[in-house]
Amino acid sequence: MNARDWQAIVFDLDDTLYPEREYVLGGFRAVAEWIDANLNVPAARAFTELKVLFEQGVRGDTFNRWLATRGFSEEDLTQTLVRVYRHHHPTLTPFPGVLELLDVLHARYRLGLVSDGILSVQQRKLAALGLVDCFDAIVFSDEWGRAAWKPSTLPFEVVAHRLGVSPAWSVYVADNPLKDFLGARQVGMFTIRARYPDGEYSAQMPPAPEYAPHVTITSLDELASILSEVQPVL
Repeated sequence: MNARDWQAIVFDLDDTLYPEREYVLGGFRAVAEWIDANLNVPAARAFTELKVLFEQGVRGDTFNRWLATRGFSEEDLTQTLVRVYRHHHPTLTPFPGVLELLDVLHARYRLGLVSDGILSVQQRKLAALGLVDCFDAIVFSDEWGRAAWKPSTLPFEVVAHRLGVSPAWSVYVADNPLKDFLGARQVGMFTIRARYPDGEYSAQMPPAPEYAPHVTITSLDELASILSEVQPVL
């Protein structure tokens, strides 16, 4: 490693290291089983209907909409379905090549993780993926509450501190231009967008120049070459 090499590579989790769709569909299966047992709607039918809503682009109020189509209006039912969804134990698989890539990178760089989302949910995701031991520092922004979620600079400052490196010698790899890169750039990190063709945010554009990544790749296979081509600016 020469004097101008990057010292740390920090990753986002959802839709960067694994397809978040897997988590969503697993949660829908758990919810559908609860519905079958408690609302007398067959699990297979409930799952299919929830999946259709997801594929139609419904986000955030999926269970409210499903309950309304079925004639259920009790607010506590929505909260129950959300609770079942959030507390299910997922079965998740990293994108192909992720484990091998992290192993190669770990031989050269310090590795970190910064991820938004409800703390217990994100912890279960990472454990299900079997990636906990791949990182030298793991930061779930919800440790400090919703105000610390990206684009807050706090999780990026914390991960750099835990890694023992300067943000200026660090790279952040993530997928969502609406929130992922602003805070990282503000603390001095170099940013790379993983823009997979079928990614959840692949069609999204940065809302302003300061939200944009420095570089965009379409596969993590490109990451190693990008790291070798671009060096820290001192």
